Amino acid sequence: MPTSSLATPMQGHAPAAEVLTSSHLIYFSSSSGYTHRFAGKLGIESARIPLHARDPQLVATEPFVLLLPTYGGEKGERSIPPQVVTFLNDARNRNLLRGVVGAGNTNFGTTYCLAAIKIAAKCNVPLLYKFELMGTQEDVTRVREGLEVFWTRTSQSLK
Repeated sequence: MPTSSLATPMQGHAPAAEVLTSSHLIYFSSSSGYTHRFAGKLGIESARIPLHARDPQLVATEPFVLLLPTYGGEKGERSIPPQVVTFLNDARNRNLLRGVVGAGNTNFGTTYCLAAIKIAAKCNVPLLYKFELMGTQEDVTRVREGLEVFWTRTSQSLK
């Protein structure tokens, strides 16, 4: 069974201000849970970017791929969820980003998966895959296998 988060709070008696994760897949899912369900179907370790500002902030400690939905917004102006903006504004996270997978709705035309497209361009990382809504079983298989190939190639290029 996949682990939805292997994040561990920093030690201390007070609530943690940060949660560290070594997961190679980090995702954001709104309260609808579509992206959360998709991440769970992948069967790989993953960590979820917090939904609420009051929650401890997630901090990556290893290179990762980001999985996220596109939010609505006229002309795509607010397509990137604000929680993802906050997450990537932390240089520790941004510097470890290696690729992006986007979820979207083709009914939105040119803004389909726009959040992933924007992040890939701004952070100069590849847009690895796009899927609609909760994804199909074929999407799950392609993303799972694609991530395996991606991480294998990435680790070989570091040698």
